[in-house]
Amino acid sequence: MQVNVAALVAYLVATFFVCGIPFGKIIARAKGVDIQRVGSGNIGTTNVAREIGKGAAVLTLLFDAGKGALATGLAGAFFPQWVTGGVACDPTGADAWCVGLVMMAAVCGHIFSPFLGFHGGKGIAVGVGSLLGFAWPVGLIELGIFIAIAYLTKRVSAGSITVAGIVGLVLALFYGPNLPQDLIVEAAGLVVVWAHRSNIRKLARGEEKPFSFHKKGDPVAPDDPSVGAGK
Repeated sequence: MQVNVAALVAYLVATFFVCGIPFGKIIARAKGVDIQRVGSGNIGTTNVAREIGKGAAVLTLLFDAGKGALATGLAGAFFPQWVTGGVACDPTGADAWCVGLVMMAAVCGHIFSPFLGFHGGKGIAVGVGSLLGFAWPVGLIELGIFIAIAYLTKRVSAGSITVAGIVGLVLALFYGPNLPQDLIVEAAGLVVVWAHRSNIRKLARGEEKPFSFHKKGDPVAPDDPSVGAGK
């Protein structure tokens, strides 16, 4: 397989910028709230849910997961023509590492959004969306694990950290080992884990808040000293 490096790099750069679009901030702004200045200051679904409500949170989740699914889904469909010289892209193929790089670009674009001074969300929605766009059975397995852990612990971060930390292993167990792809996807998962480092500290100290939705009439106010610092 001969990879068209220029086409691959161009696609990765485009993915980084598209997945850097901060939909959580845009949706919150439409509701009159600067999501980076309330709650945890994060632009992701959990903070939007806590500070604005269900509707805005659902939209944030759909858009964040959707941009990841779009990035890898289009890569899987078009890379044979543009990048891999006619070799079909699938999670068991020799070219699968190329789509793994797309997942990495999607996650990094969201976490290090170029539109927010290279600050952003924590990457779990876009990461699971990326899996659904390319290896949907693994995406569904990861989603199921996430829901189970988040439900049992009442902490979204616990589910997020777990599924991000084991994503390469789950991919390898389901499709069989494909080392280049598995390592790249696991690296993307570890970037997500790194983005949750403050949550890990809070979980270890028993200070992580349980998940909740904002209720109409509740005040919207900062509750974290790092609000406004992009954390």
